[in-house]
Amino acid sequence: MIEAVILVVFPFCMIWAAISDSLSMTIANRVSLLLIASFLMLALSTGMSWPAIGLHLAVFLAVLTVTFALFAFGTMGGGDAKLIAATALWMGWGDPLLYYLLTASLAGGAVTMGVLVFRSNETVRFFAGRILGVNQQMPAYLEDKQSGVPYGLALGFAGLVVFPHSPMAQFVIERLAAT
Repeated sequence: MIEAVILVVFPFCMIWAAISDSLSMTIANRVSLLLIASFLMLALSTGMSWPAIGLHLAVFLAVLTVTFALFAFGTMGGGDAKLIAATALWMGWGDPLLYYLLTASLAGGAVTMGVLVFRSNETVRFFAGRILGVNQQMPAYLEDKQSGVPYGLALGFAGLVVFPHSPMAQFVIERLAAT
């Protein structure tokens, strides 16, 4: 049962954050709160040691501090800052966190370039409208050159890509391999 919860909660939150940010440029606080609460409950349920949980929490606080500083300087959205920190909690210290941050950076660059090309190229907007259907409305932020970029799309993608390497996913893999 615990394995199923691990395999559902994290991916669901990543997908929800990506879709939500793509459609409305917001990532609800409840997504990050669900990630935090579920990690703490699952860490205890899986038998993760107290020092390991403490290290995961330290990573969370360090990443939250950095991302909120970026938010305070206006270079990152608040929802993005909270989502990165909550995801870092699941990744812990080590390679999964590094892979997550690197993948999110690369995917974020791709999303940013795509949005910039869309905003600056009338032909791209025309064909995008035709592909989606003439009556389909594009999200308003895509047309607004002063608007930000839905970085939650990149964060969700990166979380899904790196999740199999996370300590929780490794716990599930080991349990399933033992049966």
